[in-house]
Amino acid sequence: QVQLVESGGGLVQPGGSLRLSCAASGSFFSSYDMGWYRQTPGKQRELVAGITRLGRTNYADSVKGRFTISRDNTKNTAYLQMNSLKVEATAVYYCNARRGANIYWGQGTQVTVSS
Repeated sequence: QVQLVESGGGLVQPGGSLRLSCAASGSFFSSYDMGWYRQTPGKQRELVAGITRLGRTNYADSVKGRFTISRDNTKNTAYLQMNSLKVEATAVYYCNARRGANIYWGQGTQVTVSS
């Protein structure tokens, strides 16, 4: 069983930056693929960025070059650095851990980009 707790969300102006953190409890964090998703009301949850247990990353086209996903296995934590934020990035951001058929979600953290 893995429990995920996101933090770092908040209100930021367009063009600003935020860093989200996802702290995982439980064992074998390093064996999980991690991902960040976001969701706005009335829309499906969408993948923002992912990082495999081997460190391979992938990004949604809309965030490439501005967002960076990383992980620190010594701290059981995944991160999402978000730069040059746009208003359309406003959403609840969720952390996801996946290993085989086992998938876990955090409770989400709100990111609001507004002037």
